[in-house]
Amino acid sequence: MTREEKSVVIENLTSQLTDNRIIYLADISGLDALTTSNLRRACFKANVKLAVVKNTLLAKAMEKSDKDFGELSNTLKGNTSILFSETGNAPAKVIKEFRKKSNKPVLKGAFVEEAIYIGDDQLDALVNIKSKEELIGDIISLLQSPAKNVIAALQSGGSKLSGILKTLSEK
Repeated sequence: MTREEKSVVIENLTSQLTDNRIIYLADISGLDALTTSNLRRACFKANVKLAVVKNTLLAKAMEKSDKDFGELSNTLKGNTSILFSETGNAPAKVIKEFRKKSNKPVLKGAFVEEAIYIGDDQLDALVNIKSKEELIGDIISLLQSPAKNVIAALQSGGSKLSGILKTLSEK
């Protein structure tokens, strides 16, 4: 690869790192062609972009990016694949689901909305991260709960009161 080609790749990686808020780094080495193809399909279905990158080029792109990746650049050893997503837990779910059939991919680290996760042991924590839509749904249901309780109490109380009045009027 010539210098010009490397600089183009670094620029592309830098723009992708800048544009995305959810970035996962994983090791998919050792997967055969069929398994890698299945992983790519699973990523596509989950709206996750998967690309294999060279560590040195990714490290330079991380340095040029305006984000602080902290210790994430220390995970750039061996084979590295980068996963981009709009949903914070989508790549983690893909990795966890795929690992039911295989021991790969191994999570190296993740950058999710300014938070940095290092190591494969963080996979369960990343799977449990809720998306923005899920959080909004939880908040709405929590806000609706007291109103539903008041309405239910008024409706049941009204029927009890009318039953008591009816019984008293019959006597």
